[in-house]
Amino acid sequence: MTWDLGLRGFALLVVMALVGGVIIHLVWRRRPAWLWLAATASLMLLGLMASEVWFGWATEEELQPNIDGLSFDETLLAIVMSVLAAAVAHLVVQRRHPA
Repeated sequence: MTWDLGLRGFALLVVMALVGGVIIHLVWRRRPAWLWLAATASLMLLGLMASEVWFGWATEEELQPNIDGLSFDETLLAIVMSVLAAAVAHLVVQRRHPA
């Protein structure tokens, strides 16, 4: 497996993850203070895996748009998984510490 993620692609992934974390932080009213950080980390990890591992076999022509090695559309699929991970974390915390 060859990782071809460049600096611009990685920077875009970081920005996408931070924006996703902030959105999740703003959506849930009663949330733990660390939920945005967990959502950001999961989006970074899942986005990296989607771009470089799950779709790493495809050529650049098959994966469009490809921004400096980052398969953009495939990385957007990680948003769905990240929101699910944040929802599960939120539910687990709510069950353990009901208000």
